[in-house]
Amino acid sequence: MNWLAIFIGGGLGSVMRYGLSMMLKDKFDAWPAGTMLSNVLATGLLALFVWMIGAKMIQNQSTLALFLMVGLCGGFSTFSTFSLETFSLLRNGFIGLAILNVLVSIGLCLLVLFILLRKSSLV
Repeated sequence: MNWLAIFIGGGLGSVMRYGLSMMLKDKFDAWPAGTMLSNVLATGLLALFVWMIGAKMIQNQSTLALFLMVGLCGGFSTFSTFSLETFSLLRNGFIGLAILNVLVSIGLCLLVLFILLRKSSLV
């Protein structure tokens, strides 16, 4: 049953990521804002779910936890797309944007985790 929960969660997360990217694609020229935002939001959601496990609201490794953390957050965030888009920026001569994309994306995700989990004993 766990694999099915991960499968469904991953599909939902992927559709959420695609929808967010489509919403933002015309608002930014070369900047892959949808991928960056989905990674930051997925990181925030993951932090929330880790907190919920620590608060005993969700049981660790339960079907629900796997659905939310591995499936939904895994499908919603996308390091592979982030890497491809960063490579594309480099290949097209946007070296500064590529570096900025890496620094901002990783920096924001780490900041979100730090802010949301700084008082958690799980991490």
